[in-house]
Amino acid sequence: MMEQTAVETPAIIKTHKNKTSAQAVLNGDVRGLKRLLPFLGPAFIASVAYLDPGNFATNITAGSKYGYLLLWVIAASNLMAVLIQALSAKLGIATGKNLPEVARERFPKGAAIFLWIQSELVIIATDLAEFIGAALGLYLLFGIPMLPAALITAAGSFAILELQRRGYRTLEAGIASMVMVVVLAFVFQVIMAKPDAGAVVAGIFTPGFQGVDSVLLAAGILGATVMPHAIYLHSSLTQSRVVGANDKEKKQIFKWEMIDIVIAMVIAGAVNMAMVVVAAALFFKNGLVVEDLDVAFEQFRQLAGPVTAISFGLGLLIAGLSSSSVGTMAGDVVMQGFINKRINLYLRRAITILPPLAIIGFGINATSALVMSQVILSFGIAFALIPLVIFTSNRQIMNGLVNHKITTILGWIISALVVSLNLFLIVEMFI
Repeated sequence: MMEQTAVETPAIIKTHKNKTSAQAVLNGDVRGLKRLLPFLGPAFIASVAYLDPGNFATNITAGSKYGYLLLWVIAASNLMAVLIQALSAKLGIATGKNLPEVARERFPKGAAIFLWIQSELVIIATDLAEFIGAALGLYLLFGIPMLPAALITAAGSFAILELQRRGYRTLEAGIASMVMVVVLAFVFQVIMAKPDAGAVVAGIFTPGFQGVDSVLLAAGILGATVMPHAIYLHSSLTQSRVVGANDKEKKQIFKWEMIDIVIAMVIAGAVNMAMVVVAAALFFKNGLVVEDLDVAFEQFRQLAGPVTAISFGLGLLIAGLSSSSVGTMAGDVVMQGFINKRINLYLRRAITILPPLAIIGFGINATSALVMSQVILSFGIAFALIPLVIFTSNRQIMNGLVNHKITTILGWIISALVVSLNLFLIVEMFI
């Protein structure tokens, strides 16, 4: 008992300090950029879902097949992601509850159980992509066979979970540090690839397709960007982090959280664009179509040198490890929210390790498994997005933070677009 108290006390102290700092900001006692500091963090954890290995697979394929053509898809996807994550964060701030909790209260019990089951399946698929990606990163960097690499990845994911026991500030700092490693890895790759700056700008601001295959790939990019578990998780990260006493304070908290979201999404979007840019500058330019990440690693080595290849492998490893911990946290949120049950995070991590280990053990192609995981993710997007828009448009639930009419309209347009494109992706994949 004494040991448990000793471990938990620092987390309690850190949480109290942050809430005190946040309250000082809300009271107007803090000036300048320091006002932002107590509110930074939640969006960075959620944004890790936008940098998982599934994004690597779709972005490298897009860049090698179509050059800079589909950069605008990433830009548009990230603008959508800003609104979606803002709605999720706002729900937590306004209600003090996460999205699954509100759904459990508002929907029949059978519907809540169904939503829990499908969200668990989505998180398993997410975890599959992230786990395989991290193991593949170890294999590419150190030549460790995939099965031992998967076991090392498992140990690493448990170590990251340990950060959560030390308080959310420690977890946020750890996740943010890992995101910065991925950012620096791709900054280096872009410098080494020497892309055509004019073509990059044109790709970002000029929408266009080249045939049905490019539309399918664009749908895959969108599916890899808008992640259901990030929607569930973000509402949980903001529900009790800083609690507003009234609508005025809640609006202030949401204003600061919006800055957190914009910064985190800009970083995530830039990294995703960098993946396409590097693939376009090195592979498309040389007439190479690269769809496997291990092939991409080897081509980076040949075309831009071993250090560039190492930076790619390191980015893949770190992205896989960090996003796997976020998937485990999201699993805890959906179980607690939808059915009001919890299991130990370490037990959950141990259970979710089994499917990736089985796939790796059977020798299934890692990149193919990543692509299939994105298809499974597509099934879950509607079940997260549609309730989110419904709830945040309800004044009885949101009070002063209810959506403006234009926000609700945009939310429904984005929901319809995302769901339609993902249905198109599913149909094309199987038919």
